[in-house]
Amino acid sequence: MRIEVICTGDEVLTGKIVNTNFSYISQKLEDFGLSVRWETTVGDDRESLLLAFQLAGQRADAVVVNGGLGPTVDDLSQEVAARAAGVELALSDEWLSRMEEYFRRRSRVMPPNNRKQAMLPATAEVIDNPIGTACGFAVDIGKARFFFTPGVPRELRRMLEEQIIPRLLARSGMQTAIHLKRFHSYGIGESHADTLLSGVEDLVPDGSVKLGFRAHYPQLETKLTVRGKDMDDIRSKLAPVEQEVRRRLGNFILAEDDQTLERVVLAELARRQASLSLVETFTSGQIAARLAPLPGAETVIRRGIVALELAGVCDAVGLDSTSATGGITREAAEAVARAVRQQTGSTHALAVLIDLDEGPDRIDFGGTVCLAIATEHDVASRRSRIVGGREWLRLGAVEMGLDCLRRYLQGLPVRERIDFEKVEPPVEEAGAKR
Repeated sequence: MRIEVICTGDEVLTGKIVNTNFSYISQKLEDFGLSVRWETTVGDDRESLLLAFQLAGQRADAVVVNGGLGPTVDDLSQEVAARAAGVELALSDEWLSRMEEYFRRRSRVMPPNNRKQAMLPATAEVIDNPIGTACGFAVDIGKARFFFTPGVPRELRRMLEEQIIPRLLARSGMQTAIHLKRFHSYGIGESHADTLLSGVEDLVPDGSVKLGFRAHYPQLETKLTVRGKDMDDIRSKLAPVEQEVRRRLGNFILAEDDQTLERVVLAELARRQASLSLVETFTSGQIAARLAPLPGAETVIRRGIVALELAGVCDAVGLDSTSATGGITREAAEAVARAVRQQTGSTHALAVLIDLDEGPDRIDFGGTVCLAIATEHDVASRRSRIVGGREWLRLGAVEMGLDCLRRYLQGLPVRERIDFEKVEPPVEEAGAKR
């Protein structure tokens, strides 16, 4: 099935906002085996929109249109869709009632211009939007079925997943029983993972399992899209493949499906009725920021210390200033982790210290990450050299800190070679017990 995506709006066309909606639509459709053939971006102009709709109606089988469903004068999608379909606009009493109830529940009076959002092409099929006032709809233009979606990302995503993808699958003639299994990993690059997982699809000879990847440094998402007659059929096909993926990626899998690394870490700590203190340099406190907003974090997180340099860290955790004279090392990270754990009375402490390279003109610009995890009777640490620039280093350090804590809590090796660190001559590694 040939699919086109049309994104509307002057702000998108001129680059004033980044068009993340298109990337989401395209990736989500690809997850379900629905490939986008064309993408068109068009401004808020009636004639330009009409031409875009007419061209798409000639070459595509299905078209997803994003944006232009709001109540203001520059929201033109309903009007132009009706013109392209050769029908009149008509008031949807059903959607008007929904909008009035939407405002009533919020103790607000619906502005008169919102009535415009209930004006749809006369032949349109209403597509529900349970979390907003922009009514989605579907209508035939030329030989294609058009699906109109709101520009607000959270409204688009829910409508796409719950309403539009099932309709597209039905039109494509594909098996509509489909499941997406996701593995999230840190430390393996996309090409490395592709090599490691070579041939896993062949475990299901009928070709109903498709392997894919989505790299978003510092994590990699590995996807298995599985089709079947029903969910029992899908589960039987998926079982041997996901087992093999887990075996081959091993310790690098940090979470699956809708889990996140920070939620896994917090759950491991909560299961032990443990508590955690954090020390960070250069990360802008992003490790604490990942954990602190989660439900239940208030019972686990004891303290977070953010400093620009080692001397400030030592002052904050009560270490003598001479502890900073040797610079950032694994031994320094261990000392800091022990000190903050003892100071706060937490069961666990994580210290992530970064020694930033001097001079942005360096070819291998990056830095060294020294981290340590301390408990009452144990300490684990590692040192890693990451190159690629300040932001690459910061993102990598945050992810490495959380992932090493996850590994420690799950009884896995904290020091395991990753693809994103620079290989350095081996040195004697002392002081770590895990």
